Formats: sequence, structure tokens, C-alpha cells
Amino acid sequence: MKQSIKKGDIVLIITGKDKGKQGEVIRVLPATDRVVVSGISMRKHHLKPSKTQPRGGIVELPGSIHRSNVKWVETGASAAPKVAAAPKRARSTK
Repeated sequence: MKQSIKKGDIVLIITGKDKGKQGEVIRVLPATDRVVVSGISMRKHHLKPSKTQPRGGIVELPGSIHRSNVKWVETGASAAPKVAAAPKRARSTK
């Protein structure tokens, strides 16, 4: 499938826990239709002690999100477009 979002683009997150945030695309994964955006969908990675990091530790890294959950934003735009939650509909009880 054709990828419209490329590395270095500024995108707006339109769904999920980071809804409304903006970030730069660090990496595109075309095989799985996912993108990695800086500062979005952060996950914790546990490091074993090694020569470079003798104490080991926990590092936060950005995780990937599906490309349908991001919206390309113009770089020259002064303000981000609003992303509002859809109004909840009342369930009918029969």
C-alpha cells in the first residue's frame, strides 16, 4: 500500500491515549503499516548491565502506532487542527 507519511513529517495523533499530540516521524514500517513518532506511545525497555551501562536500567523508547491513527500536519501551520471526541450516543433499551 502506498505510504503518504514519510520520515521527518510532522503528524497529529487522532486516536488513542496520546490523542491531540504532535510529533515528528522517526521511522516508517511499511510491512506492518506502522510509524514511530517521537515522544508518542512511550514504552519502557529494561537494559541488562553491560560495559557501556554497568548499572543497567530502564529506558523509555517510543513505540509504533498504526498509520491510520495519525494525520499529516503542514509544517508551516500556526496552530494544530482540533481533534474533538465524538459525542456519546445513548443506548436504547428494549
